[in-house]
Amino acid sequence: MDAVKKGLTCAALTMVAACSGLVAGCGGDSSAQPAAQTQMIFTSDAHYGIKRPAAGFFNGYSSGYQVNGAMVSVMNTISDVTTPCGDSGLNACQSVGPVDFIVEGGDIANRSEGATGNQTAATSWSQFKADYIDGLTLRNKYGRQSSLFLIPGNHDVSNAIGFYKAPMNAADGSGLDATSYVQIYNLMMSPATALTNAAFVGASPSAATAAASYLSNRINYSKDINGVHFVFITMWPDSTARAWIDNDLKNVAATTPVILFAHDQPDIETKHLTNPNGTHDINATDKFENMVTDVAASATTSGTSTTEQRAMVAWLKTHKNIVAYFHGNDHINGTYTYTGPDNDISLNVVRVDSPMKGSLSATDPSKLTFKVVTIDAAAQKMTVRDYLWYTKRWGATTNISLVPRTN
Repeated sequence: MDAVKKGLTCAALTMVAACSGLVAGCGGDSSAQPAAQTQMIFTSDAHYGIKRPAAGFFNGYSSGYQVNGAMVSVMNTISDVTTPCGDSGLNACQSVGPVDFIVEGGDIANRSEGATGNQTAATSWSQFKADYIDGLTLRNKYGRQSSLFLIPGNHDVSNAIGFYKAPMNAADGSGLDATSYVQIYNLMMSPATALTNAAFVGASPSAATAAASYLSNRINYSKDINGVHFVFITMWPDSTARAWIDNDLKNVAATTPVILFAHDQPDIETKHLTNPNGTHDINATDKFENMVTDVAASATTSGTSTTEQRAMVAWLKTHKNIVAYFHGNDHINGTYTYTGPDNDISLNVVRVDSPMKGSLSATDPSKLTFKVVTIDAAAQKMTVRDYLWYTKRWGATTNISLVPRTN
């Protein structure tokens, strides 16, 4: 039920949508783009639970609930927007048309640390649900509601397993709130028995119980859509995720393009690695956050993640059909080529702005962006367009080859 292939019946497509919690009636094909193409929207780092720097800066909006809601309302109109003419991208100078799915790249909730504590993950999830699950009205080429694919971010994970600041480091586990993580897990993994916050952190909440739950309940899944294999993983391709992907790709042809979605950038932040010191716990002295399985080679978070990146690069070289890597986390919009710490790989990378914490848009709302992505496996091409949603105009266009990498 996690495969969407060209030519599936309406009933099969409805089953796929159910996995993401979005099921709508089927209708006729009103597609403006060829049926074999795939179209998606990519956004990340919603950060419900915080406010933009100044109330009234953004049309009187400041909270994550207000700003994300405004962005979703613009997403709902994107199908009628005409793409740029002459940008050499797929379907240039045409209406965007149907959208197959939307990807949210993590950090749905903000961390709840602070002297008074920020909004809980449970409250943030309820607001996210209202906007993205109940509020999105986009339709795919079959007339059904577009699917929504989610991965967790470091803030979602921290809320679930603890952080080195109060109140999330409370010895009694009272600062833990795994709601956003477990809800992402339930929607994307469709377990026979839904995971609950209490089951994740323990009837008597404890960091040890939460850490064990995190290890055994990673959110890794994949989708086959129109000749492209999409892989979604928790945080970063660490050794655990790489083993899972190796197994996942056993039945995927080496010529099939694979697109990877993770929250962290390829050059993972050292602080997200597992603490190499003492009992390897999360503590205010070492400040490691234990987001991934890999234990840091650096003794401090100020060191580099070079060793861990080299392991990932060596693995990527065994899967040259991983042609693109999408991420959030750094709140920067754009596309770039990741060459690794030794300049011995060439991987197309797409990163996206945060509606709440953008490196540029936090002070200049005209830079607020989500990505509109069109993919044509037969043409071996992917077009990534920036949509500046506050000003409702197009930004940069990047065309990316889906041909397997040479290194």
